Amino acid sequence: MENILLLAHTETDGTLAKPALEALTAALALGGELTIGLVGATVQPAAGQVANAGAVRILAVCGDAFAAPRYATDAAAAEALARASGAALVLAPSTSRWARAIPGAAFRLNGRVDTHATNLAIRNEVPAVSRWFYRQRMEAVLTRAQRPWFVLLDAGCCEPWSGEPGAATVELLPLEVPATRTTVTGVQSPKAGEQTIRPDAKLLFVAGAGWTKKQSDGAVHGAEAEGLIRGFLRAANASLGSSKSLVDMSGEGEAVLNFMSHLNQIGQTGATPRHAKGLSTCCHGEEPHVVGWRFITQRRAVNLDANCGWARGKADVLYVADAFAVMRAVNRLMA
Repeated sequence: MENILLLAHTETDGTLAKPALEALTAALALGGELTIGLVGATVQPAAGQVANAGAVRILAVCGDAFAAPRYATDAAAAEALARASGAALVLAPSTSRWARAIPGAAFRLNGRVDTHATNLAIRNEVPAVSRWFYRQRMEAVLTRAQRPWFVLLDAGCCEPWSGEPGAATVELLPLEVPATRTTVTGVQSPKAGEQTIRPDAKLLFVAGAGWTKKQSDGAVHGAEAEGLIRGFLRAANASLGSSKSLVDMSGEGEAVLNFMSHLNQIGQTGATPRHAKGLSTCCHGEEPHVVGWRFITQRRAVNLDANCGWARGKADVLYVADAFAVMRAVNRLMA
């Protein structure tokens, strides 16, 4: 088996996040000689975190210049680590930081890169990458002869490595900070309790356009819909998704849910999450929307239409009921 380099960037506290530990699991499963390359302001906590993972070397590029995500510094760090390791296969988690920088590093090394990989395994005695095409309708298994071969692994595809921490020796690579044209002035994040997209949540709650339509009394109850959905998200610590029709309403002058945006969109033109369970409300289960549910383990839906798409084999359980009434009762029970 060829030598492997795992690239990982540290968080603000110097440790590795879950996507990096998932990529470590995938790297160890290949069975080759493993080198871990770390990038960040400080790397010693991360090195101790993976000290007992079985890597033959732990390389690092660190310093204040490498604390914040930036193409120039991240690409230079990835290039330096790949050259120093001499690895033929370079694996990294598909975070926004690496997804921006790794293709440039691969170009500098005359290598190749594959993104959005969902699995990496040995097939016919060579490494093979699995990934989806055509809006997650077709899965392909790819191999490449070109080396180095960079692979970005999507989050949620492997169990995170969970070995005991220990003491680790880190080889620091001297790297001149490349010229940059950007300055990091700070970080903006949502207020506490306002975050609705939670990739690690066990439950995905999806709201459809029916929440903003006229109800049985002939009136629109947008404020109540927002209260019910927010209350459930907080009580269940669930992640929020949306159908395309609902997020598009803001451009059509119709009633909208103020906390909903295109970032919440699930489906053919949106996200394809990997939560353990999914609950769809006021959606009709059309194919473009359901494509985003491909990796949801258990699917349930609440809809007044007994003949909607969810009833045609797209949901494990369909509750033919009014979503307002159902969520009122659920929120009372959870309170």
